[in-house]
Amino acid sequence: MAQHEPKSVNELTTRPTPAPASRFASLRAALEELDTPCWVVDTPDGPVVAAVDSPPRCAGARIAFLPACPPARLGDPSFRRAHGLRFAYAAGSMANGIASEELVEALARDGLLGFFGAAGLPLERIEAAIGRLTASLGALPHGFNLIHSPAEPELEAAVVDCYLRRGVRRVEASAYLDLTLPLVRYRVHGIHRGADGRIVVPNRIVAKASRAEVAAKFFAPPPARFLQALVEAGKLAPDAAELAARVPMAEDLTAEADSGGHTDNRPALVVLPALLELRDRMQAEHRYEQPLRVGAAGGLATPAAVAAAFAMGAAYVMTGSINQSCREAGTSDRVRAMLAAAGPADVMMAPAADMFEMGVKVQVLKRGTMFGLRAARLHELYRTVDRLEAIAPAERETLEKTWFRARFADVWERTCAYFAARDPAPIAAARKDPRKKMALVFRWYLGESSRWANAGEPSRQMDYQIWCGPAMGAFNEWVRSSCLEAPEQRLVSTVALNLLCGAAVLTRAHALRIQGVALAPELARIVPRERRDLERWL
Repeated sequence: MAQHEPKSVNELTTRPTPAPASRFASLRAALEELDTPCWVVDTPDGPVVAAVDSPPRCAGARIAFLPACPPARLGDPSFRRAHGLRFAYAAGSMANGIASEELVEALARDGLLGFFGAAGLPLERIEAAIGRLTASLGALPHGFNLIHSPAEPELEAAVVDCYLRRGVRRVEASAYLDLTLPLVRYRVHGIHRGADGRIVVPNRIVAKASRAEVAAKFFAPPPARFLQALVEAGKLAPDAAELAARVPMAEDLTAEADSGGHTDNRPALVVLPALLELRDRMQAEHRYEQPLRVGAAGGLATPAAVAAAFAMGAAYVMTGSINQSCREAGTSDRVRAMLAAAGPADVMMAPAADMFEMGVKVQVLKRGTMFGLRAARLHELYRTVDRLEAIAPAERETLEKTWFRARFADVWERTCAYFAARDPAPIAAARKDPRKKMALVFRWYLGESSRWANAGEPSRQMDYQIWCGPAMGAFNEWVRSSCLEAPEQRLVSTVALNLLCGAAVLTRAHALRIQGVALAPELARIVPRERRDLERWL
């Protein structure tokens, strides 16, 4: 970072205005001294910087104060304190281990919050991840995903059992349409009063929602019917249930805008203010001891977007798609290269494997793969025919030979074997209902498509399911011709710190603008930096 000596008051009042080139360097350097406040004098020939301990007195000149804004001050300080973080920044739990142990470890060691992508993984794989992260991170903050599984409620309950048994204290609850008994059980487990009389809730939920009706469920106390059910089952003491009725399901809720994966494609400018208003109403209604907080996710891939989210009142920011292109992500180099080549419009909506029958969709990469179009055709068939045998012979041949590369009968056998070890109930239902059997066969393709992508199966690239939002394209545009352009150079913490430092610079620049200082557009140009330069910056 360029260094400079701020001009004194005498220099400002008695010497000629600096030439434009030196003016630019001085103000640019001042903006990037994130923890150093100063004065800026907007002279007829452009802004000039003065030291904070030398208030300038320049007749006829506009004087503005440039406050310090280190990245660690962005967001809500109570969020950072509650989770033991240096920065109000989190990385979402991309499923199937894409948000890998390596990714979570890298973030935790830099004071950022990462959630392991447990969704879609077998219990033994989740157990292994818990063991590794517990050993490698100890008390450093990190978390795990807990995804809504309406088609497999027993699996959701088993994951919660695992988390409680292994002492997992923080989860990201995603894709929930409504609260479930296992989710409530996780939240209230171990609730008690501390020595100071305050209610202590050991388990934290960071919820994710885009709709007010869903967010309101998380900002409300656990439903009484679920608390009563836990008491009757002997999993919650009556006095603990009374305490649970006084705390929210989640103190932290991420307003999910146009993101990768499960999304309603809602604009952040709409969903974030709406959920901030909901937060205030719910806090006023329930008067919780700990404040409710709303973070922002979806479309956050540039310093300008991150700065805007914080300016709108986000307690924290959460990224997703861009982390998948980083070296630590649990995916393949082929996928990383495809993501690094994506533009903002290279995404589309496709049926979700886990909620296929419900018509729920996820946002995926369109460029370089046919998955989105093929998945949409499978869902159209599910809606229009009632069994596999009713599919037209020509289309069935295409599905079996080109898409599935297996006969329907073989796929059905694999599906039965899969659910036999996981949850036999769907197979029992499908044997009675040909349409449900067809859905499970189609879901096999949707499930395998993400695994082919993560493994980088070269013969299956046209079938890769890659969860991705338009933020990926915005990120690629920002890092073009920089140290972060090549995917092999993208480290998740380096990306995060570049976004935060850049957002802090832009926040300072905005502070000058609202005081009437005219800034050259190039002053807002944030160029990504390598890690060693970020260390000096911080």
